[in-house]
This record gives sequence, C-alpha cells and structure tokens, in this order.
Amino acid sequence: MFTHPAISFLCTFVLLYASAQVGSWLRKRRSLDDDQRQDLNVEQAATLTLLGLIIGFSFSMAVSRYDLRKAREAEEANAIGTEYVRVGMMPDSDSRALRPQLKRYTDLRIRFYQTRDDRELQQVNDETAQLQSQMWLAVQARAQAQQTPVIALAVAGMNDVLNSQAYTQAAWWNRIPTAAWIFMVAIAVCSNVLIGYGAKSLHAGNLLFALPVVISISFLLIADIDSPRRGLIHVAPQNLISLSESLHGQ
Repeated sequence: MFTHPAISFLCTFVLLYASAQVGSWLRKRRSLDDDQRQDLNVEQAATLTLLGLIIGFSFSMAVSRYDLRKAREAEEANAIGTEYVRVGMMPDSDSRALRPQLKRYTDLRIRFYQTRDDRELQQVNDETAQLQSQMWLAVQARAQAQQTPVIALAVAGMNDVLNSQAYTQAAWWNRIPTAAWIFMVAIAVCSNVLIGYGAKSLHAGNLLFALPVVISISFLLIADIDSPRRGLIHVAPQNLISLSESLHGQ
C-alpha cells in the first residue's frame, strides 16, 4: 500500500477517522469523571508525543534514503564519464566499440530513473544487464591479450561502472520496512481512539477529522519521499542527463 502514496493517504485517513469515531462512540457509552479525564489527558499527551517522534524518525529515514539515491546517481555519472575518458587510451578498435556502448548505457541509466512503467523498467534492466556483459567482455578480452597499466586502468574503470549500477539498485530497494509502517499506523490508530474518547462535546464527532487529516498527510509525505517511482518527489538524473548531452555532443 505504501508503495503508492495517494492510496496510502486515502486508506490511512479512512482508518484514522474511523478510529476517532470509535473513540467518540465509546465516550458516549461511558462518561468520565474528573480523575479519569485527567488520566486520559496524560495518556493522550504521551501517545501523541510518541506518535510525533515516530513520524519524525520515519521522515528522517525516508529523507536519508532519498539523499542516498541522489548520491548514487551522481556516482554513476562520474563512473561512466571517467571510464569514457579511459577507454580513449585503449587501442582504436576497442575505443570505437566501447564508446558508443557507454553512450547507450548512459541513456539506459537515464531511462531507469525516469520510467514509471514496470514493463518498461524490466526491459531497461534486461538491456542494461546485456550491455554490461558486452562491455565487460570487451575490456576483459583486451586485458587478457595486452596486460599493461593503461588496460588495467580501463578494466578498473569498467568495474566501477558496473558496481555503481549495483549500488544504485540496492539504494532503490532500501525502503522503510513494512513492520515500521504497521507499528506507526497502530500508534496513530490508538492516538485517534483516545482523541475521540476524550472529546468533551457530544457533537464533536464531525470535528474529529483534523488529526486524521494531519497524520495522513504526514504519512503521504513520508511514503512519497520513500517511494522511488510513485508520487511526486523523484530523483532526477540531472548528472546523467548532463553527461549524456556531453558525450553525444562530442
């Protein structure tokens, strides 16, 4: 559910608003005296404080993962650009074969960041894996035939290109755990039940939507930042696009 931020917002809002209404219904069935209301106020404050801390911690987790994805994109662009220069020091036959492949590889990496379609993503991943094998076999064959420091440098650069893609994929798989979402929603449900139960007015039921809306918006923001391909906040491959324009302009 939290892979799609808009769906998560709707589901959590309905759940939390229903929780507040349940609390209000329980309050109507049993009134509270002054001592009980004081105890309830303490529980409300403690639960809402805990919920705020957990939301802040989850937001920090999502932002750190977003920043990591941005850093990996810059590392990929740097690795590809460096290898493009190193390939130029290889024999002309290898250079003429590898440089167009690196250009195509750069375009594939841009598509990886920009696509939102699962079928297109699978196609991009398949083409990327195939092209990686071709480029590695090319530098491997040259290294076996001619073991020089320059060739070793090109091989190391190609290894960095392949590793940077793997690190990027790992960063995109690194999401907020589902268990963390479940615990956070459970605490939010308890908070809204307590808010509904502690409402003093008998006609406060229609006013209990404020907290569910605020919490749902917070969940929406966290899910949006944490989701690489859904929602509105994405990692733009600015470095790769700049590199592609530079390579194709040469």
